[in-house]
Amino acid sequence: MRNLIRRSAPFLTAAAVCAWPSFASAQVAGGIRGGLSIDPDQVYFGGHLETPPLVEHLVFRPNVEVGFGDDLGGADLMLTQINLEFLWKFPSRRGPGRFYAGGGPAINIYSFDFDDGRRDGETETEAGFNFVGGIEFRRRFFVEFKVGAKDSPDFKFGVGYTFR
Repeated sequence: MRNLIRRSAPFLTAAAVCAWPSFASAQVAGGIRGGLSIDPDQVYFGGHLETPPLVEHLVFRPNVEVGFGDDLGGADLMLTQINLEFLWKFPSRRGPGRFYAGGGPAINIYSFDFDDGRRDGETETEAGFNFVGGIEFRRRFFVEFKVGAKDSPDFKFGVGYTFR
């Protein structure tokens, strides 16, 4: 039972992040995201919130991402990331796309399941930092990349959608 709770916690957290906008102010938007990461090599999905501009073009977009994959020395890895990212959205003069860049700290929760069965469910929590860049189309659909520092994944490529 405890293992079931531990495994479902990231999914419940992601669901809460996606559901929060219905309870929050109408100006806070929620969304979904997914993609691929390198080192660890994983497929990930998650959810995010986005605030209205804090100043000029600066928004706060916290997000939760859960990654699966990468057999590390006989262990399956699940990575749950809590990212507190600030983005600067550059003004767009023409065209539907708008570039953005930013970054922020991350909490990385690494969960290991070893093939030997003796050390299943081991976790490590590490701090990290992400640098983010991307392009947003019509304020909803986006394509982004992340470069991680410290204990964050080295590189991530993802797509997402913000419900407005």
